[in-house]
Amino acid sequence: MEKRLPIFLVLTLGLLVGWTLLSNKLWPAPPPKPAPAATAPVDGDVPAGGSTANTPTSANAGALQNGAAQAPSIVSDGRADVSPRVGETEERTLVLDVGKPGEAGSYRAVFSNRGASLLELRLGNYYVDEHIRDDARLDWHNWTTVLASARTSGRDTGSLSLRTIAASDGWRREPLEQALWTMRPLDGNAGVEFELSPGLGVRFKKTARFVPGTYRIEVDLAITNEALDAPAQRTSFVFRPAEVVPLEARDRFYPEPLAVAAGRTPEMKSFELGEFEAEVPDAGGRRLKGSLDVPGEPLSYAGVSNKYFACLFRGADERSKSTLVGAAFEHLRDDVYAAGDASAAAAPYRLSAADVMLSLEVPAKGQTSTWKYAVFAGPKDRELLKAEHPDFETLTEHDLSYFNGIARLLLAILGFFHGLVGNWGVAIILLTLTVRLILFPINRKSQTAMARYQKKMKRVQPELDALKKKHANDPQKLRQEQAAMMQREGLFPPLGGCLPIFLQIPVFFGLFSALRTAIELRQSPFCLWMTDLAKPDRFMELGWNLPFGIHVEHLNLLPPLMVVLWVWQQLLMPKPTDEQQAKIQKLMVFMPIMMGFFLYEYAAGLSLYMITQSIFGILEMTVVKKIWPIDDREQPPSKGGIFAKLAKLHEEQQKKLAARTQTQKPGDKKTKKGK
Repeated sequence: MEKRLPIFLVLTLGLLVGWTLLSNKLWPAPPPKPAPAATAPVDGDVPAGGSTANTPTSANAGALQNGAAQAPSIVSDGRADVSPRVGETEERTLVLDVGKPGEAGSYRAVFSNRGASLLELRLGNYYVDEHIRDDARLDWHNWTTVLASARTSGRDTGSLSLRTIAASDGWRREPLEQALWTMRPLDGNAGVEFELSPGLGVRFKKTARFVPGTYRIEVDLAITNEALDAPAQRTSFVFRPAEVVPLEARDRFYPEPLAVAAGRTPEMKSFELGEFEAEVPDAGGRRLKGSLDVPGEPLSYAGVSNKYFACLFRGADERSKSTLVGAAFEHLRDDVYAAGDASAAAAPYRLSAADVMLSLEVPAKGQTSTWKYAVFAGPKDRELLKAEHPDFETLTEHDLSYFNGIARLLLAILGFFHGLVGNWGVAIILLTLTVRLILFPINRKSQTAMARYQKKMKRVQPELDALKKKHANDPQKLRQEQAAMMQREGLFPPLGGCLPIFLQIPVFFGLFSALRTAIELRQSPFCLWMTDLAKPDRFMELGWNLPFGIHVEHLNLLPPLMVVLWVWQQLLMPKPTDEQQAKIQKLMVFMPIMMGFFLYEYAAGLSLYMITQSIFGILEMTVVKKIWPIDDREQPPSKGGIFAKLAKLHEEQQKKLAARTQTQKPGDKKTKKGK
């Protein structure tokens, strides 16, 4: 049966592919319904100095997968000051094109005077599809969205918003995140400035400034006491740096988005962090709000991240760092997502926002207090994050989980090979070959020891069978005779038989962690249909709805191929003569099938690694063994060794037990307890 199993798997896969191709021709899918018309035309050619709109906007948050968000409607009126005029209450937006497309620090930002918020932020050097033409890369529609706006519980979201809580509600007439602020662009198209005077004697000012060539946004907050005759007093506000970070990928192996916060314990050294907390949206929306517990204050940073990008808020100087005294998260309802899919209505809270508690000082009359902060809005590249702020490295360490060390080492090796060949798929193959070569001496020694053990077992098997028949009614005597034979023949299974497998386990899990979140592998192609090694290979679209609520969207060809090669490699292994070991080996044949189901939707890069590993293993068992045969000649029994010592110890214990039994008189038997 085992020999026919790979043939069965290949035929089954071929049958599924053939049926899908035939059904697509005989019963083609109906054409997609046309998308509803936009409420206003989109002007893609936005002036570099900024433009304004006189209609409320939000990036279509019902499609928060990167690349699906619709741009706000833009109507230019040429004014530098885009705040409402006297008597006007309409909402306005400001679009800034920052930096040169294709370079770090290139952004397209959409600001709104409603709440002095950032509605949308796109990166001009990361794309929805890495394989688009060079001219298409200049089109901001193809840029990756880092921050978006969503419709949640009847309102539009916005990032970089300042809010009050119960302690500071006396300083506003309406929520600061809903008020209409004065908004104007900074000189040189470098950012935007907001001001708000609620009429209570204080004026709020907020400035967002993009730093050229970086992924940093400098955010300054200022409070001016214009009329209140009162001493300076400290009160609490809330700053929301990221309200909607879009879903980068629908990946069940990496829940997103994550609300994150990190802080220090007082006794820790510089740049060493204590606890790290992450919150994901609850499927049923049961935990809508909560705190992000960190070891102490002030916080190091807080924000929201998805699989490959992050928006992180921190203090920019020592005075401002001291104002970060707490962090919290909120799960946001995605109204458009819930309305568009009946199955999503039960779990609409799929978005996460992070709040930072700020302890700010409202100054005395006629004075102004100012604080400086920084927001990192860009890729989760470890070196970039460390360069921006050393504490940010904890985010990538958290993503790599328990295998952080080995995953970073593997990424460094992959990066070295990629620098040589320029293809991440080939780099993974070279990594696999490197691992096989390093383990080859150990593997060869293990195979030699196992071959000698199997040959010796085959020689003594008739004698073992005779002992089983002779002492069928005396198990204790059978064990004694078997132990004596094993000691005499040195018939102990080699301890190193499974060592190569155990040594490969850290590599497997390290690569598993690295491929899950490493932005270096995002949209990295290999060959043919494998255009993104960080995602399943998606050979063919299926759209199958199977029983038990299982939906198969694509045919991923690499996992079934991986299973076939695994099973083939298992069948090439020497057949054990021991009946119990033979049963275990038969059961092990089905383990690759289970792993194939588990890894079916995982990154194609891991399947490529396992396929290459199996191919090299098969070549080693067939070609290499023919060229360089295994030396299975029996060796004289070793006088030492752990098994020999155990057998000797067992023999001594048996002798002591037998001597005790012979010297014990019939009347000396102990009575049962209680009699």
